[in-house]
Amino acid sequence: MKISINKIKFDPVRIAAGSALCAAFAFSAHAGDVTYERIVSLGPSMTEELYLLGKGDAIVGNTTYCVNPPPARLKDKVGNITDIDIEKIISLKPDLVLATPLVNPKMVRKLGDLGIKVEVLDVPKDFESLCIQFMELGKSVGKEKEAQEIIISARAKAEAIKKRSSLFSRPKVFIQIGTNPVFTANKDYFINDFVDLAGGDNIAADARAGAYSREEVLKRDPDVIIIADMGIASGEEKKAWEKFRTMSAVKDDRIYIIDARKVCSPTPVTFVKTLREIALLLHPEMEKRTR
Repeated sequence: MKISINKIKFDPVRIAAGSALCAAFAFSAHAGDVTYERIVSLGPSMTEELYLLGKGDAIVGNTTYCVNPPPARLKDKVGNITDIDIEKIISLKPDLVLATPLVNPKMVRKLGDLGIKVEVLDVPKDFESLCIQFMELGKSVGKEKEAQEIIISARAKAEAIKKRSSLFSRPKVFIQIGTNPVFTANKDYFINDFVDLAGGDNIAADARAGAYSREEVLKRDPDVIIIADMGIASGEEKKAWEKFRTMSAVKDDRIYIIDARKVCSPTPVTFVKTLREIALLLHPEMEKRTR
């Protein structure tokens, strides 16, 4: 039996490409059709979202990148974000596989041809589409009420942070999510919302693609640079930026390193937590006003 493979997208939006760790995806399905009880998740954020909805027990397999929450680490591993073990997935007998565009398309098609239902997931454009997709995931696994409560809370918290941040001047921000070449997020990628809602201006918002030159960063002179943690490379990148001593972010010692998982694979809940963290980096004085 052949099951169709659906690729979910929101309106005609241009989605910027991201690095493997920035596979922050969510799910959209037809509510009420079926409640899935054996799920293989091929994306870190989707795994976290299932746990948020109380469906962690339904996960029978996930990737080596699925490390949050801690119980996710104990699930059977079926590969990483790009390469998966087809035979392992088949042996787990899933009724649903949640995949991302980074998974080899040939492998995705093979799963479909074998009669396994596969949903290929797109990167949300912004915080709002992340919430909408999470709501659809809740419907698909029979947790619509729980999803709605989580979304209402997350939206309210995000709005409160946006409101408080608006009381301060907007610094120019560069957020780096990859290196060799330097990689960033433009306005068509949800990471831009971290900067915008936190009360900053993304200097790369109008960029055509994710690759961005150091020369252009220097030209636009950001007040703040945020580097998504890439292990050893993060410290090296910080040192590389510090060589540009005339840049405002360097002169004012405002180059920060943040956990890549926080900015690259959020759920609605972790998005808000990271948003607050970034807002405080952009506006340290905000913490004094909110105590």
